[in-house]
Amino acid sequence: MEYVDKVFRNDTCKGCGSDVYCCLNCREYDESAHNQCREPQAEKVMVKERRNFCEYFSLYEGARSSAAKDKASEARRKLEALFGKKS
Repeated sequence: MEYVDKVFRNDTCKGCGSDVYCCLNCREYDESAHNQCREPQAEKVMVKERRNFCEYFSLYEGARSSAAKDKASEARRKLEALFGKKS
């Protein structure tokens, strides 16, 4: 894995060609937060996987996996079972 010191708006992933400077790669990105961003002053970005002009961008250095989504789905399933919601 290559260490990245600075990310520029036009940077793309060498492996897949996707935009690097985007919400999905930002440290502040949070699906459960308002506008899916923990930075309260950031402007709303509609397309999270495309490059944008957000001045609060900070590269998330971990690996986002489906584990968080799996936990959310499991929690939702348990709540629905508890409260008797039928699919």
